[in-house]
Amino acid sequence: MPDIHVSAAIITDRTGRVLVVRKQGTERFMQPGGKPEPGETAAQTLVRELHEELGLHVDEADLRALGVFVSAAANEPGHRVVATAFAMTAEPGDVQVQAELAELRWITAGDVDGLPLAPLSEEHLLPIAWPRA
Repeated sequence: MPDIHVSAAIITDRTGRVLVVRKQGTERFMQPGGKPEPGETAAQTLVRELHEELGLHVDEADLRALGVFVSAAANEPGHRVVATAFAMTAEPGDVQVQAELAELRWITAGDVDGLPLAPLSEEHLLPIAWPRA
């Protein structure tokens, strides 16, 4: 199964909600982020993608590395996504839909059941955002 390497961000606000985005022409919500350009580190990729997709200005020092996670790709059948994930905070007024995004939502753990989510978000990233007691 071919791999797609990406960087992804678990972005929480001060109330504990998590930001998810949906790209144009897709149905599933996922953490913001994207694919690296040649020579970029995972953190550099995420800083660039967050600016392009959300207008968010982030310093690499604001990112907390979480590790690398693998799941089935949401929008590329037969592929796996290999995501280097980071955590950070932002507020709703800091972000806006730009570039290839169609929609963004700030969600709580209670919103997950009714929302079509990417496997990476569902299996790995949202459980990190909201650990079960």
